[in-house]
Amino acid sequence: MLEKSDRPWGRYEVLQESPSHKVKCIWVSPGKRLSYQRHQKRSEHWFIVSGQAQVTIDGVISSLGAGESLDIPVGILHRIANIGDSDVVFVEVQTGTYFGEDDIERIEDDFGR
Repeated sequence: MLEKSDRPWGRYEVLQESPSHKVKCIWVSPGKRLSYQRHQKRSEHWFIVSGQAQVTIDGVISSLGAGESLDIPVGILHRIANIGDSDVVFVEVQTGTYFGEDDIERIEDDFGR
């Protein structure tokens, strides 16, 4: 069975994993947001499935809704927040050389991690 994890902001499930990529489905609860973070060994592509998201990419804030997507290159600061009243659901495709949770450099975190 692939990894599932509850987090203070919601939860995620790993859908597929290989040496070259990792695919997650991520649920962000209303009013919550992930840490402002970057990775040194992977890039990410986010595809919004449902909900209303506010994303911050290198200090630039924008809104994304269902059917919209964005790319996050290696080393770029990023965050997603749920600004709606239902879960934000998005698919994250990671590509790179390493996909461990320890490749997260948190700059700011609502949960003190």
